[in-house]
Amino acid sequence: MTAAASLYEINRRAITVLCRELGIANTLRFICQFSTGHGDYTQEREAIHEGKTLDSIMAEIKQMREGKKQA
Repeated sequence: MTAAASLYEINRRAITVLCRELGIANTLRFICQFSTGHGDYTQEREAIHEGKTLDSIMAEIKQMREGKKQA
């Protein structure tokens, strides 16, 4: 039976394997998807959509999509 490895050692070995198998760029892309980010998403979302109705938000989405089709 082997002794439990420290989290540092597990992370070091995992990153080594990922780099070898995926390459550095794809390893970084993989690791970045687990970033916790920052800020308060709920508060920001409420500020962005304050005073808007579902219908007005849907109209904005349709307008953006149409603009992308024309570009």
